[in-house]
Amino acid sequence: MVDKALTDEDYGRLAAFRHALRSFLNFSETAATRIGLTGQQYQALLVVRATPASSDRSVSELARQLLIKHHSAVGLVDRLVDQGYLVRQTSHEDGRKVALRLTANGTRVLGWLADVHRHELAHAGPQLSALLAQIARAAQAEPEP
Repeated sequence: MVDKALTDEDYGRLAAFRHALRSFLNFSETAATRIGLTGQQYQALLVVRATPASSDRSVSELARQLLIKHHSAVGLVDRLVDQGYLVRQTSHEDGRKVALRLTANGTRVLGWLADVHRHELAHAGPQLSALLAQIARAAQAEPEP
């Protein structure tokens, strides 16, 4: 729902925010590619690592987190297993299910990538936050009569 017409400044803020996001995503893709991963593979490793240890990390959950189809997640996991970054193990919660676990190599590579990303976010984060705050303030401003 549009409350009021967008101004040139509104469009400028939206474009600047989108550019800042794309710049970070481009950085992320480049960092992953530098070590032989795709951006999606990095995201998959991150999802597996971010899932609490008390929960199983399933292919279905990975697909949900990455906003991809289950069969696409299966192929992604297959490639990460072949590269030695993930293993499939019997679920602790349900022996009929399979859980995903990082290998030692997967943990090492992910740690390096996450650290590089954290440093980049320390640089890009303030700009993203400022742009997002500007957009939020403009959206909350009362419509002009």
